[in-house]
Amino acid sequence: MNTRMRRAAVAVIATTMAVSLAACGKAGDNKKSDSSSSSSSGGTNAKIGLLLPDSVTTRYEKFDKPYFEAKVKELCSGCTVEYNNANASAATQAQQVSSMITKGVKVIVISAQDSAAIKSSIQQAVDKGIKVVAYDRLAQGPVSAYVSFDNVQVGKLQGEALLTALGSKATTKSKIVMINGDDADPNAAQFKKGAHEALDGKVDIAYEQSGLWKDTVANQKVTAAITQLGAKNIAGVYSANDGMAGGIATALKGAGISNIPLTGQDAELAGIQRIVAGTQSSTVYKAFKPEAEAAATLAVDLAQNKSITGLATTTQTSGSGDKVPSQLLTPVSVTKANIKDTVIKDGLYTVAQICTADYAKACKAAGLS
Repeated sequence: MNTRMRRAAVAVIATTMAVSLAACGKAGDNKKSDSSSSSSSGGTNAKIGLLLPDSVTTRYEKFDKPYFEAKVKELCSGCTVEYNNANASAATQAQQVSSMITKGVKVIVISAQDSAAIKSSIQQAVDKGIKVVAYDRLAQGPVSAYVSFDNVQVGKLQGEALLTALGSKATTKSKIVMINGDDADPNAAQFKKGAHEALDGKVDIAYEQSGLWKDTVANQKVTAAITQLGAKNIAGVYSANDGMAGGIATALKGAGISNIPLTGQDAELAGIQRIVAGTQSSTVYKAFKPEAEAAATLAVDLAQNKSITGLATTTQTSGSGDKVPSQLLTPVSVTKANIKDTVIKDGLYTVAQICTADYAKACKAAGLS
């Protein structure tokens, strides 16, 4: 091969190699760009699961769910919320976690029906790379974050409100009936702890049982307490929430007992109406909107792999011994005197919603008309 031909061949080979390398470089660049784009999009189109424990407690369907969904949409327009309610069944909730895993959610926000029973389901979700936020109730297992209220403080507020309502009758001889929440709910133990801190040594807790968060069970327990202690000997009743307080109020009325303190929690509309009417003395208002919005913010941040240290500023230890970054909000005691300044001011209820025909006269006397 002469010199001219050799030079031409070399040039062709060099050009071919350059084109080939350029093509390889372009393909590699595209792959890198796609990967980077996918990574940077993070959770902009993430699915977020929301699992609530029951529909008996009116707050979950009426307030928590819509507030949560609205905040997720505000923070992440491309995100979607997959929702299920366990209807008070731990087995159903476990199945719902499995369903969320199958649907490919990035984060599950769960208010556990049974905090211990759900542990293995949470572990399964985490094993699939899903992050879990415990909502309102601290579930066991490898939870990434927890949002709730200071639940011991809730119990203290309930106990203190009961003592205030008793006034001079708050003595160590005054017999109190205490109806606690479901032992499967870790919050119930904290409410109970706080209530005992407020009440022990100041009154006689003569009868104490779990009402399982059910008005029917609470009614039965208080009916049994009345039989055991005598209607005239009961000075007041501690109820861990408004739902059970409804059943308790019915039992007290049936036994001819009136004008004794009865506590509650959740600021349910029926509870507020009983406070106006004088058949319940207090409730504890845990503002649903800030709690739901805090959970939604944590969920979106976790879906987008952002740090949550600025939100979860404290730590709580679950029943499984896991130390969980937590955000705890402040509860407020509600009596007839501050209904206007709490649930009405916050827009939870209007005066018209509270003061229906059955409560018009009581509302007028309470200054709500």
